[in-house]
Amino acid sequence: MKSDLCGPDFFCIFVNMRKGFDIDLSGMNTFRMEVTCRCFVEYESVDELLEILSDKSLPRPFFPLGGGSNLLFTKDFPGTVLHCGMKGIKDLGSGRVYAEAGMVWDDFCAWCASRGLWGPENLSFIPGEVGASAVQNIGAYGREAGELIESVSCVDAGAGAKVEIPAAECEYAYRDSRFKHDWKGRFFVTGVTFRLSEEPKPELDYGHVREAVKERYGTDDPAFLHPSMIREAVTDIRKGKLPEVSELGSAGSFFRNPYVDGATMETIRQIAIEEGLGNVPSFKVEEDCFKVPAAWLIDKCGWKGKGFGGAAVYEKQPLVLVNKSGKASPGEIIALEEAIRDSVHEKFGVTLEKEVEYV
Repeated sequence: MKSDLCGPDFFCIFVNMRKGFDIDLSGMNTFRMEVTCRCFVEYESVDELLEILSDKSLPRPFFPLGGGSNLLFTKDFPGTVLHCGMKGIKDLGSGRVYAEAGMVWDDFCAWCASRGLWGPENLSFIPGEVGASAVQNIGAYGREAGELIESVSCVDAGAGAKVEIPAAECEYAYRDSRFKHDWKGRFFVTGVTFRLSEEPKPELDYGHVREAVKERYGTDDPAFLHPSMIREAVTDIRKGKLPEVSELGSAGSFFRNPYVDGATMETIRQIAIEEGLGNVPSFKVEEDCFKVPAAWLIDKCGWKGKGFGGAAVYEKQPLVLVNKSGKASPGEIIALEEAIRDSVHEKFGVTLEKEVEYV
């Protein structure tokens, strides 16, 4: 099977492959890191996954890999990489939709929009697969996957059993969930049930979404909007500032947007005034808590377009680190990340946290 992330120059080893040893992973991670795994297995059913997890001949640890879009392989992986080959989707009625973990996320967004279901349209064109959306709690333009999820279907590796986990137990937070912490290595996501809206619920008040919708369609009146319209506008925005992974390796947004208190926010504003950096974009989350775009902080430290070895900061979006040479090593990506973090902390007193998972 071929991932939609694969372009003409982006070889994907998923094609006609179920199991192999000492496999090149450069075509399975969007950063294009030239690393290998000791074993690779793709499964086509939940029962097959249960068999794989109980197979003591397979090298440990197990690592579930989706589209490989939010991670950085720092070295060869000594265990077994698992990929979900299940890509089905089912309309459960009343806005409820079940999608299998291996379905390409943007295909899911397109499917929902085409049926007039509101919710995922602002998350369009995010690379990766449905299973990863439930783990990472992906988000963009005012929406997060966790807000749309009703429950997550998993295999409990320890118990060797199928389980259904309500969204409330996943503890979804900004780019976070229990799957990334105390549940890591225990639960393998096989599918996700979403509860979407059949009534118009456009989210336009984040970034340039409203502006893009009005420019494209001449209106932002919910009565005239369709989720496919929001999806197209969001896709245009993302294409304009993010690199195509088939042309330039990256992992999408590398850093999380930091949350700061009022005193730190005032310090940032004073620095901006003193250095003529313009207005500081920020969003008040709650009393004495503000979210500041990491991209703005990185840009004002002069990093846009600059790099280290084969790695660089993308010239159109400083939140994105890229494998500019096509041959960047994991060490070069990490060195660039650390230099950016040190620079932002020295200038603004803010410590950036990476969104990308290191493997």
